[in-house]
Amino acid sequence: MRLSLIVAMAANRVIGLEGGMPWHLPGDLRFFKRTTMGHPVVMGRKTYQAIGGALPGRANIVVSRNKKFTAADADVVHDLAAALTRAKALAEIAGSDEIFVIGGAEIYAQALDQADRIYMTEVEGDFPGSAFFPDFNRRQWREIARDARKPEAPGGPAYSFVILDRIR
Repeated sequence: MRLSLIVAMAANRVIGLEGGMPWHLPGDLRFFKRTTMGHPVVMGRKTYQAIGGALPGRANIVVSRNKKFTAADADVVHDLAAALTRAKALAEIAGSDEIFVIGGAEIYAQALDQADRIYMTEVEGDFPGSAFFPDFNRRQWREIARDARKPEAPGGPAYSFVILDRIR
């Protein structure tokens, strides 16, 4: 079972700004949907609330330290280990061989050392932000794919879809 992180990140590691994305990239949203569809997704409570609810076509597992937090459309667990255990069980039922961690910053930081793959949308440029992807040693990862994209709107950022596999 592969544990993958999927993230859109600016050059300065920004991934979010006050509960939202600091850019608008429809191509990235399509990539995210296509890549994660049919696979369990693990996210923190803030990410779940920012999205506005569970993502359709995927088992959604939300990690929250708040024991009273509930979600009618997602499984709620209270730590990453429980989330990954639940996601693996749901993946096996669905016939999936991959689990995705989709954010936010705290969940990425907790999952990074266990991850086998990172699907990264590298957004060119530095952006203001309030959430950051954890600093990681890029030498521990091998780039296996890169697909560069031009800006989608005038003045918008160029970006690349990059897939990194952990060097074992």
